[in-house]
Amino acid sequence: MVWVLRRRALLVAALLAPTLLFSLCNARAPGLFVRAVAAGAGAPRRLPVYAVATREPILAFSFDAAWGAERTPEILAVLERYGIQTTFFLVGFWIDAYPEVLARILEGGHEVGNHTATHPHLNSLSREEIARELLVVHRKLEEATGQAPFLFRPPYGEYSNKVIEVAEELGYLTVQWSVDSLDWKKVTPDQIADRVLGRAHPGAIVLFHNNAESTPAALPRIIETLKARGYRIVPVSRLVLRDRYRIDHRGFQHPLSDRQDR
Repeated sequence: MVWVLRRRALLVAALLAPTLLFSLCNARAPGLFVRAVAAGAGAPRRLPVYAVATREPILAFSFDAAWGAERTPEILAVLERYGIQTTFFLVGFWIDAYPEVLARILEGGHEVGNHTATHPHLNSLSREEIARELLVVHRKLEEATGQAPFLFRPPYGEYSNKVIEVAEELGYLTVQWSVDSLDWKKVTPDQIADRVLGRAHPGAIVLFHNNAESTPAALPRIIETLKARGYRIVPVSRLVLRDRYRIDHRGFQHPLSDRQDR
């Protein structure tokens, strides 16, 4: 077992940076499958997942958690009332500040994803710094859940080939959103609901924030209307494809047929 952990740590260090070697060899192994991805100067532009191309009336709710948590219990209560499980993308310093709220999120059957350790502008960081941001949170979430997370959302929605490739090397699928509630702005519950309901579509990933002022009051109308339209609301992991897919120019995932996969 020790040999396996050391070999994994050495592989990660070789891909990332010598400065990570000590920390990875002396910390609990993240349990990641690391895959090298070539990134040449003329490499095509990579895209994260914004949505899934499907005709099925299904979509995913997601909540970004970086600052504050006082409204999160209200959100969790609404989700529980309607029997809905969603995805919370968590920042490392938020996890440290609100462990009891994280526990409530997990008790509600919701899944958690990686939103970096410090919520930086990732495009300005080196590959080594990006990897460190992800690895710190990976260990926290793995310790809290007993499972290795695989969903990653970059802060501010910023990404580049470098960001997506480092995340992929660490076993992560980079996920954005196709419907933005804009709930972080000074908006009313009806304005949030109108925006989400006017843009909802099959395969959508909807972005909310865990501490937005009007989100708890907006959710019941959104959920009830979507259910009346025949939609199922699921966590992101139950919507996205893990393998055998392509991403089109909009960031929509399409399943590959056997013929396309050859």
